[in-house]
Amino acid sequence: MNLRDLEYLVAVADHRHFGKAAAACGVSQPTLSAQVKKIENELAVVLIERTSGGHFVTEVGARIVAHARTILREADALRAVAEQARAPRTGRLSLGIFPTLAPYLLPHVLPGLTAAMPGLALGIVEDRSSVLLEKLTQGDLDAAVLALPVAGGDLVVAPLFREEFVLATPAGHPLDAAPSALAASDLAGEALLLLEDGHCMRDQTLQVCATTGAREQTGSRISTVETLRFLVASGAGITLLPALAVAPPVFHPPTVTLHRFADPAPHRTIALVWRRSDPHDALLGEVAEVLRVLPPGLVHPPEA
Repeated sequence: MNLRDLEYLVAVADHRHFGKAAAACGVSQPTLSAQVKKIENELAVVLIERTSGGHFVTEVGARIVAHARTILREADALRAVAEQARAPRTGRLSLGIFPTLAPYLLPHVLPGLTAAMPGLALGIVEDRSSVLLEKLTQGDLDAAVLALPVAGGDLVVAPLFREEFVLATPAGHPLDAAPSALAASDLAGEALLLLEDGHCMRDQTLQVCATTGAREQTGSRISTVETLRFLVASGAGITLLPALAVAPPVFHPPTVTLHRFADPAPHRTIALVWRRSDPHDALLGEVAEVLRVLPPGLVHPPEA
């Protein structure tokens, strides 16, 4: 068997259909079917259960497919090592970033990355932090921009910056009369609009609630920062927003008042994370340096 045969086998496992797998691989169905059958003959086991309702991986097939995925990832890594040796700042790099940061950070850093590494094709994957970490550890991403702490073994964690939270209130809210910089204790007893389960920003704001005596305003299921912003603008409640989400070029409704916090302000620390074994290891260190360069006043250096 060869690497292409293993790609066919993995495609059948993913699509559960020989025709769809063949289309995904760019070959005819008879060709793909014959090569999968060749692997089964060579290993003397049935890998795919063929039924009228679809094609399903057998128990032993699932174990072999798992090994096939590892082999294919290692083959890709081998090619990437050679590619990086030939041209360190070229090739393709997949970068994950979570949705409460992506639209607010990328406009500031993508021009710098393009200028510093014009030969690098950057693929952006936006998803929740838990999904990005899984993709990263499985080899489906080269790196991810995540909020600390990050759980996982054998990862390089390069802190980028500390992003403070600001309090957003509708115009006329009692806290508008507060000093220019709020104390965290000013949140005591307040009910905050939060994102729904699964967002790391929800976990971060819940931690703020726990330390300040604030609580969640229940009854809503919010999935984006923009919805939080416009709920506040409509007078539906108050919330915490990340500093980058209220900085130009982001539009901010005039009916929302932003309150900064006195030190120590609630914040989250953002880092670039990648596998220590990734062939782009040296390049990713350079990427981290570029990602740290933001306009003055937006974020702060990470805590030592």
